[in-house]
Amino acid sequence: MKALTLRRPDDFHVHLRQGAACDDYARDARDAGFARVLVMPNTLPPIDSAARLTAYRRQIEAAAPGLQALMTFKIRPGLDRDALTALHQAGALAGKLYPEGVTTHSEDGVRRLEDAYSVFALMEELGLVLCLHGEHPDAFSLDREAVFVKGLPALRAAFPRLRVVLEHVSSAEGLDAVLADGNLTAATLTAHHLLFTLDDMVGGKLDPHLFCKPLLKRPEDRSRLIEAALSGNPKFFFGSDSAPHARDQKEAALCSAGCYTMPLALALLAGLFDENGALDRLEAFVSRFGAEFYNLPLNPGTLTLKKEPWAVPAAYHGVVPLKAGTTLAWSPTPQGV
Repeated sequence: MKALTLRRPDDFHVHLRQGAACDDYARDARDAGFARVLVMPNTLPPIDSAARLTAYRRQIEAAAPGLQALMTFKIRPGLDRDALTALHQAGALAGKLYPEGVTTHSEDGVRRLEDAYSVFALMEELGLVLCLHGEHPDAFSLDREAVFVKGLPALRAAFPRLRVVLEHVSSAEGLDAVLADGNLTAATLTAHHLLFTLDDMVGGKLDPHLFCKPLLKRPEDRSRLIEAALSGNPKFFFGSDSAPHARDQKEAALCSAGCYTMPLALALLAGLFDENGALDRLEAFVSRFGAEFYNLPLNPGTLTLKKEPWAVPAAYHGVVPLKAGTTLAWSPTPQGV
């Protein structure tokens, strides 16, 4: 196959940052062919009010006409009914829970899931989705997801009607927890966790551009992630967790966590699905399953990706992308958007 035509896709987990850089990252998402992106709220200050959510969405959509910003808010235990209702009325689809200190700008995160149960109860009532950064802050770094998901059965028992997304699943334990938790629990999968293991980051020379949270895991975890992505199970859909940091923040003694994948995400996925003889399943993974879980209509229109060599640029707006300087088998420049 030399080309692949897809319904226009969604990215259900993306970081667009703040200020003028946000405009560049939003345009990258639009130009990559995405119709909608679910925008994470861990900015400074965080997106935790209706006013901030509305202003952030307006900035994104003004910078990148044609891209729809789907909005989230940052969960903190003090959010009350009035604040949550206002966020819901402002268009929030989901609230994002960050455990304390596990990733970028999460120092004010929640220590225990139980500390936010009152917020979850209101979210369940309003029909908001709970997005979880699934890492336990007290666990060993490679085990943080496995320890965190032990709390999912109690969460589900307390909130049986709450829709839950375990974000950027990275481990076999995370996958098993999602599979065991019924149709109201789903998971996003990233391109970088599908393509790389911890050895790619630290097995030879340290590659800071592969440093992310949650960490890349073992080959057996990656094999399970690929199996889930290719399975056609609607509980698993695409969320890039594309997380840009300027080069000097990545190539530093204290390296920031995040991989910038937005401009080439569809090319990376096309290559992976093609290598596994599953190109016919890519559209559902990027264009259908996430929309259906969030109760959104499917996007109109299509785009066509071409199987032709494409050289990954050394940088976008001062940010080094994943696989910079290499050549991919599929071109990320969509035709027919």
